[in-house]
Amino acid sequence: MKMKFRKSVIFFLLVTVLAPIVLYTDTLGAYFADFSSRYEFDGDASAFPFSGDVRPLNVLPQESSTTLKEPSDVVYSENSVGSGSNDSNSASGESTRITRQLTGESAEDQTTNSHSSAGGNQQIDDNPLRQVVDTAKEADMSEEISNESGSDEPIGKGGANSDAKEENERPHFEGTSDSVSNQKELKREQHSSEASRKDTGRVQTKARTEKQNVQSVFPDALVRQLKDQLIRAKLYLSLSGTRNNPQFIRELRLRMKEVQRALGDASKDSELPRNANERLRAMEQTLLKGKQIQDDCAAMIKKLRAMLHLADEQLRVHKKQELFLTHLTAKTMPKGLHCLPLRLSTDYFMLNSSEQQFPNQEKLDDPKLYHYALFSDNILAAAVVVNSTITHAKDPSKHVFHVVTDRLNYAAMKMWFLANLPGKATIQVQNVEEFTWLNSSYSPVLRQLGSPSMIDYYFKNRRAESDSNMKFRNPKYLSIMNHLRFYLPEIFPKLDKVLFLDDDIVVQKDLTALWSLDLRGKVIGVVETCGESFHRFDRYLNFSNPIISKNFDPRACGWAFGMNIFDLKEWKKQNITEVYHKWQNLNHDRLLWKLGTLPPGLITFWNRTFPLDKSWHVLGLGYNPNVPRKDIERAAVIHYNGNLKPWLEIGIQKFRNYWEKFVDYDHLYLRECNIAP
Repeated sequence: MKMKFRKSVIFFLLVTVLAPIVLYTDTLGAYFADFSSRYEFDGDASAFPFSGDVRPLNVLPQESSTTLKEPSDVVYSENSVGSGSNDSNSASGESTRITRQLTGESAEDQTTNSHSSAGGNQQIDDNPLRQVVDTAKEADMSEEISNESGSDEPIGKGGANSDAKEENERPHFEGTSDSVSNQKELKREQHSSEASRKDTGRVQTKARTEKQNVQSVFPDALVRQLKDQLIRAKLYLSLSGTRNNPQFIRELRLRMKEVQRALGDASKDSELPRNANERLRAMEQTLLKGKQIQDDCAAMIKKLRAMLHLADEQLRVHKKQELFLTHLTAKTMPKGLHCLPLRLSTDYFMLNSSEQQFPNQEKLDDPKLYHYALFSDNILAAAVVVNSTITHAKDPSKHVFHVVTDRLNYAAMKMWFLANLPGKATIQVQNVEEFTWLNSSYSPVLRQLGSPSMIDYYFKNRRAESDSNMKFRNPKYLSIMNHLRFYLPEIFPKLDKVLFLDDDIVVQKDLTALWSLDLRGKVIGVVETCGESFHRFDRYLNFSNPIISKNFDPRACGWAFGMNIFDLKEWKKQNITEVYHKWQNLNHDRLLWKLGTLPPGLITFWNRTFPLDKSWHVLGLGYNPNVPRKDIERAAVIHYNGNLKPWLEIGIQKFRNYWEKFVDYDHLYLRECNIAP
């Protein structure tokens, strides 16, 4: 009972005497306001976390989160430790123990700002709430390495001055000296562990960077260095300064032989012998000697320029050879495609005359059906066009195919389609030699193809060398097959509309809608190609000639042959064949355009074209590997225009599947001729 009474008395004295001093002290009020605004306390500080039962108050987040509630019946004032020591042992012991619990690190965390008096005495503030604020600020600085509190307190708390004050004030806190030392030791360990983690992270980052650098080294770096050394060695052999030094020349030649033996045919460093590095170092030392001997930089620069010019010239020659070989490969018949017509022709002539006829011949002149014109001497290509069209036709029985070929492939073409009838569709195969109306007296192009100047252009080198563009010397321009498209009304006199198809196309959708299309008085439906700058009239026609420049616009949009719908009624009405003949006669000396069918087509059908949607006809699969896949997938017809045809080994691999899926490689004729994908 006495103990309780004494506690009550002490509590009463603390509340009535010391509390006003604490609450109305200016310094404490400022710190308390700063503390409240910083940590946003709502008033009750009893939930503040403590680190243990007897350890001092600590707000470092890395400390243990054990929570102790502050005694609600005690109010602490400045210098409460000193005031509590004058009471009796039992009362002061209890009060002092609680005070120590809150102020164990006050000496360490006291502010270094002191107010000097006349006698040089320092005023030390032992306010426990102020100590809590200082401890929180120190914790923030250790974690964020910045003074975010915005107070005027110096960053250097806990430094040399604080240690000195700790030594001066240690007698006041003898009961908590072990706790203070433990706390300081714990902080040091934490800082040291954090520093070690940072060091470890830097080491690991450096190791990863070095590893990436090692991995980024080219696999042929050493091979390149050896080749560069050979180039430098050849240069020194040709310079006058080193050439006059026989001893150096002998050594240099020896090193060159060693490097050449080490290089061999190696293309990677892993293929080099073990002594490659030794050869590299030995050659480098010899080259350094040459550098000391030869100090004529102007001569060396001149020689290097000569070597560079020679390399450029060789590159130009190789590119020209590559272009020639590409054109040669594109126009050379593969062995399998040469075997196929021979094999088919043999079987055709073994048939009876009745077996050589196609069924449904009465449909050939019916204008109500859907008629296709296909002019080709390539049996396999023509088969793909017919197969792909029939596969996507909604009603194959209404589709009629008119295939025109030359005399050499006529029997083979007929035999192929006799053995592989296109389902319910109708097919006709004609021989261009049977068109008696097509002769040199009627057709200017036939007359020009047989002229001495044309033969001289194709078969005599002195004329061919004057033309730098190899594609204009393509043998296909000697064939009348390419010019048959300008004689459609003569070939099909009873038809109203014809859809012309090249033999290097693949049909991917039903084409029936093209026959019901209103061309609005135009002769031909085309897909324009002016989306690309080089597909305009000035690309194909010679606008330096006044005849061309007066009649046509150089920026007019070009279009593509390959899939075109023709209104033969309008053709006859506008007399298009005579327009074609007129321009062909004007171009007898090839001054208006080079050889081909597109330039005369652009001229003949000038202002007579009806533009179709681009999805009807997508071009470029024979020369452009960057044709978008989405354009190919939505196209009605895809066109392998260019030299890289899908039936050749040089064809673009990723586009070949669209063509090959309409070829039956298990067919007897294809297997016998070794035609395989």
